[in-house]
Amino acid sequence: MEEKNKRPWGFYEVLAEEPDHKVKRITVYAGERLSLQRHLRRSEHWHLLKGTAVITLDRKEISLRPGESIDIPKGIVHRLRNSGKKDAVLIEIQRGEYFGEDDIERLDDDYGRDLKKPSTK
Repeated sequence: MEEKNKRPWGFYEVLAEEPDHKVKRITVYAGERLSLQRHLRRSEHWHLLKGTAVITLDRKEISLRPGESIDIPKGIVHRLRNSGKKDAVLIEIQRGEYFGEDDIERLDDDYGRDLKKPSTK
């Protein structure tokens, strides 16, 4: 298994990477959230394993509990916020034509990372 990729909000591990999909296990620390973002070249499916989360999907907020899932279509603005007092852990399944970290258009970020457009490689 790949080493943990640390981020200001938590960390992730890549569980599988194939030409047609990528699977990550993502841990978001209590009270933290991912950047508000979208992807041009992939869709995502998030399945919450532990904790509680509020998902921003386009302009809606959706609460998830363990065992619940959400689909994030390609091009839709999204974000996950850990709304609990313990780590939130989810499995992310990416499907599409490209799975690089540079396919992130970051629209807002709590940690001062650059807002950016995705790569068009």
